[in-house]
Amino acid sequence: MSASDRPLRARVHLDAILHNYRFAKGFAPASRALAVVKANAYGHGSVAVARALASEADGFAVACLDEALELRDSGIQARILLLEGVFSPDEIVQVDRAGLTMVVHCREQLGWLLAARPERPLACWIKVDSGMHRVGFAPEAFAEIHAALSGCGHVGEVGAISHFARADELGHPYSERQIAAFDRALGGLPVMSSLANSAAVLSLSRAHRDWTRPGIMLYGISPFVDPHPSAGELRPAMTLESGIISVRTLQAGDPVGYGGRFVCDRPMRVGVAAIGYADGYPRHAPDGTPVLVDGRPTRLVGRVSMDMITLDLTGMDDVGLGAPVQLWGDRVPAAEVARLCGTIAYELFTGIGRRVPLVHEGA
Repeated sequence: MSASDRPLRARVHLDAILHNYRFAKGFAPASRALAVVKANAYGHGSVAVARALASEADGFAVACLDEALELRDSGIQARILLLEGVFSPDEIVQVDRAGLTMVVHCREQLGWLLAARPERPLACWIKVDSGMHRVGFAPEAFAEIHAALSGCGHVGEVGAISHFARADELGHPYSERQIAAFDRALGGLPVMSSLANSAAVLSLSRAHRDWTRPGIMLYGISPFVDPHPSAGELRPAMTLESGIISVRTLQAGDPVGYGGRFVCDRPMRVGVAAIGYADGYPRHAPDGTPVLVDGRPTRLVGRVSMDMITLDLTGMDDVGLGAPVQLWGDRVPAAEVARLCGTIAYELFTGIGRRVPLVHEGA
């Protein structure tokens, strides 16, 4: 059997991503929006996603140079922001050639930038550590860094950027403290700025500023820990699906899978689907994790293997080999699968294995 015959694929709904981008723009109509397509568009395929958004997106955000150059090589001409900046002074040459915008978050990067000799003025955004305490300059250093860059003859645009640590927790006062720290850093300077991630787009209008950065919401996942009235408008952008490759009847007392974690408490029909942790399905998925077989809800039983999972087909006597299985999508929320597995949808999406074909549809 050839690799293409394995009944496993991730269908990516580009129309849903376009809808979600427009939805994000509607929440901040006075702002431009960078579609965040780092990490292969959160596992959805960065080139295909960027091309689907190219006619409408104000720009894109990626983590590193390789991700940006992949988009440029595919024909994307819009602004591309390097969220982590450059990792060596040599990368600035490629940033210059590709016309990229880079974040500057430490004094080493600042030194490289000031010493560069680009062919055209560079665009850079100063990262302010407003409270995430990961990367960035302290708020009180912003004026100094801004002056150094603004006074540099080969630097053109100078912006400001920061990132929320707890915007996914609705109403948490820490987000307001971060907004205040960011504003204090800018000190009234007329600087183009970006502050809002997906959660802030939907819940913190004071953070919208010049550029928003919708990320996980583009892919149909609510950014919030708790329910939000607008999150239901997001459309799931990925359907992970496989098929049944084996069906058998087991008796009460029969264990299923490695370690016998699940034991049949009655005669059961058990099916095997062609997907496992090597494909990105979470190894720690517990018994009872929801799946859909032939359009009907059922559950995972037994440990996830490298290449296979076992499913309860009791009462589905008509289900046989080839029956479709949805692991997550429009009827099995990825966020719910993630919650049961003690993780987040971000990890599920970005963990999709390379032997899972991405099939892009729509847009």
